[in-house]
Amino acid sequence: MSHKSQEKNMRRLAKLFSQDLSYIWGENESGPNGAKKQFLNMGRTFLRALGKDLGLRDAEARSNPGGIAVSGDCSLIGMWQTNGLYVQLSQPCCDRERVLLYRTVRHSKDYTGGRNLYLTRRDLAEMSYPDLLFLLAAVREEGGYGRAA
Repeated sequence: MSHKSQEKNMRRLAKLFSQDLSYIWGENESGPNGAKKQFLNMGRTFLRALGKDLGLRDAEARSNPGGIAVSGDCSLIGMWQTNGLYVQLSQPCCDRERVLLYRTVRHSKDYTGGRNLYLTRRDLAEMSYPDLLFLLAAVREEGGYGRAA
């Protein structure tokens, strides 16, 4: 996927995050084309391409719809030579602005990893895709669990 397409997807994700993805009373949410479904499909596609662009080996992008009162989440985990990266997109109930979590991992089953770092919905709406790649690639240079970008 091109950088231009990925940047459009970032903007679309930011727009989806501007609404309540856990809202369960609307007709659209209950149907197959609700905002939550759009988020899960677009988020997984975006993360899969992100993993390729970052050069992650054995990268795996997943989506989890969660229950009826949550946004669900999309995650990516993949490895470079000596360390790896975990990225998660979701709309937390307590802080709706911090929508992208990223951290280092030591192996593909490392579910605790390094220090959690976040990007906001506004970052996704305003940041360029190459800037996002640079920010996430900086984690690789740290080589572990230290300060990330």
